[in-house]
Parts: sequence; C-alpha cells; structure tokens
Amino acid sequence: MTTDLMLRLNEELVNRIRAHGEECYPHECCGALLGREGESGREILDLLPLENRHGDSPRNRFTILPDDFRHAEKVARERGLDLVGWYHSHPDHPALPSEFDRAHAWPWYSYIIVSVEQRQPGQITSWRLADDRVRFIPERIEIADCMVVAHVPPRPDASARG
Repeated sequence: MTTDLMLRLNEELVNRIRAHGEECYPHECCGALLGREGESGREILDLLPLENRHGDSPRNRFTILPDDFRHAEKVARERGLDLVGWYHSHPDHPALPSEFDRAHAWPWYSYIIVSVEQRQPGQITSWRLADDRVRFIPERIEIADCMVVAHVPPRPDASARG
C-alpha cells in the first residue's frame, strides 16, 4: 500500500526517540511530536518526552492524561510549533499499531512507533488513524540530515500571546 502521507524529521530526533524507548524498556515510552504541517508533508522539529501514565500494564500499553495533553500543547505554542502527534515504543514487539493503539488514537495526528527488542531499538514506523477510525494508514518517514531543531522562529501569532 502506497501513501501520500509524509513525515519528516532529522536523525537526532530519531535517535532521541530510540534512546527514550531503550531507557524505558521493558515498559513503553511515550512523548509528543512537535512540528508543523507543510504543503509537502508534516515536519517534526522537536520532541516532548512524557511519562507513561498507564498504571496496570505499562509494559504493553501507554496512557497520556488530559493534563499531559494540555502541557504538550502549551510547550508546542511556547516553541512556536504545533502538537502534530505522539510517539511510543513497543517493547519486544514489532513497530505496528495494536488494537489498543487504534482504540485510543485520534485521526489527524501522526503516531510514531519504535520497536525495542531486548533493550535494542529497531524499526521505526509512523501511522495516522483514518477518519473512520477503523484502521491506521502508514505514513512515510523521511529522515533528513540537516533539519534545524534549535532556534525555531515562532509563528507570527505566537508573539501576540502573553
């Protein structure tokens, strides 16, 4: 299945996602994807690692609470970016969305999954939930060598917020 959905990020951000997955192993890590929607795809320009709030089964589930969501939106605004998705790890499982992932996902957002086998980060994939919420659509990942992460200029309307 080919897809027109494209997600761009740089190698440093990919390495940070993989390191977070390794650090949290054998539990799932999770975090927010901060970036911008562009004409040729979505760009991830920064990450916000979050705490996995899934109390009874963090090894194979992750939960982000409403306060975490609001915090991620606030941090994105402060950095002149948008909250465009989420990432998490799959310890000792493939980087494919689970039924739990589908049931708890929202359309529009990107969902990066990194497989972590025996503490070794592996395959990284990205997905978007279809508008009908029945399936995930694969999102192509382009890893750029030189995207700038630091010193992202704020959006024009960001300076008006106090």
